[in-house]
Amino acid sequence: MKKTTLLALFLSLISMLAFSQKDADAKKILDGVSSKYKSLKGLQASFEFTYSDVADGRSQSQSGEISIKGDKYHLKLPEQEIFNNGKTVWTYIESGGYKEVTINNASDIEDELTPSSVYTIYQKGYNYRLLGERKENGNTIQEIELTAEKSSAPFQKVKLFVDKDKKDLMGWEIFDDQGGVFKYRFKSVNTNVDLNESYFTFNPQKYGKVEIIDLR
Repeated sequence: MKKTTLLALFLSLISMLAFSQKDADAKKILDGVSSKYKSLKGLQASFEFTYSDVADGRSQSQSGEISIKGDKYHLKLPEQEIFNNGKTVWTYIESGGYKEVTINNASDIEDELTPSSVYTIYQKGYNYRLLGERKENGNTIQEIELTAEKSSAPFQKVKLFVDKDKKDLMGWEIFDDQGGVFKYRFKSVNTNVDLNESYFTFNPQKYGKVEIIDLR
């Protein structure tokens, strides 16, 4: 009788652990966000980026703009722009009059968390759970935590923040293995913009004399 009870408790525990790895409520929210994103002609947003080092208390912030369409994106930061047209990535840097662009194949950064892949990262290699809800500027924000299934994953933990009513992703946090936290928060979002394909391709004629480093 005692063995039967212990076996039942063990099976119950295993069942609870399996359920907690793939939270159905979290999946429903993430599926809604991903479905809405895929239906958009394009998205443009201004955001604030912050990096914090838990170990030494250092923190630095900067603002930027992002435009996304499917797997393409155009990211603008102070002294830096990144163009990704789905096949090629151009990283343009301008500082002190010096201009440089580094060119890579988009497939070379498949393991990185990009402005477009953040909408679908949960679909492969991650467990997820809904941590809760909170009010922010009159909106209900849902917080979802993703944890990597494998220790070799480039990001062990990611948090996503979703506007419950609009099904919009409002920000995310990436935790590295050195105690650092990368935080992205959208300040304004336009989900009704039709972006030309050329907007995601670097045109050197618009930037004057630029040193080109082609790593393809």
